[in-house]
Amino acid sequence: MNKVKKTPLRTCVVTKEVCPKKSLIRVACTKEGLVSIDLVGKAPGRGAYLKLSKEVILLAKKTKALDKKLEAIVPDEIYEELLKLAHD
Repeated sequence: MNKVKKTPLRTCVVTKEVCPKKSLIRVACTKEGLVSIDLVGKAPGRGAYLKLSKEVILLAKKTKALDKKLEAIVPDEIYEELLKLAHD
């Protein structure tokens, strides 16, 4: 019998949409408060997932959704990097 592999799902912190993990980007925060974009999804620390759309990233910045979720201050450079990675 073939086992069907489950697709890991994660929730976007802005839209609250549940999407396959691969379609979202993870932003991680270490205990020391270092915030980074986690491209492999394996970085240590607290993680928050975002849809890769400019609209969602800008909304995350405006509402401070990432800051709240990660319990840290997310620097502007992180948002700039995310915007470069965005698809639309």
